[in-house]
Amino acid sequence: MLRAKYQNVIDDLLSRYPVKQSALLPLLNLAQKEEGYVSQAAMKEIAGILDLTPPQVFETVTFYTMLSLKPIGKFHVQVCRSLMCALVGADNLLGWLQKHLGIGVGQTTQDKMFTLSAVECLGSCGTGPMFQINDDYYERLTEEKVGRILEDLRQTGDCAMKSGPFLL
Repeated sequence: MLRAKYQNVIDDLLSRYPVKQSALLPLLNLAQKEEGYVSQAAMKEIAGILDLTPPQVFETVTFYTMLSLKPIGKFHVQVCRSLMCALVGADNLLGWLQKHLGIGVGQTTQDKMFTLSAVECLGSCGTGPMFQINDDYYERLTEEKVGRILEDLRQTGDCAMKSGPFLL
């Protein structure tokens, strides 16, 4: 499936790394971009490409919060639950989001618009509570701000309040 459609991309990725197993994350990202999540079939195919076992690939997928084993919504809302964010209200924020979206952690709204996750540190300890939606960070959140963010995303698919992507 990936090889058939992306053989040139795969060859290019493999050429960048002296040890081909180092291409695991880029290939997992490619699979997720293609299907919206990392399927078992994709994990098996990637394992074969990289001379890894499927459990080795599975371990990597389950370690990284940016990878998913099941389809996620258009907007993946990842609430930071580190100690610093918890001290400034992350649990309250998570509860408000569950009530507002009508879903629990690990679930997706019926319209496939939002998936809610609780994750460990997102590297914004001085500006909590915060969450990441897809590649964008939103900091110093209040219920009012979160309501506006979600409404903007529903209406336009973008939000002017984002802080931008950060490297961890």
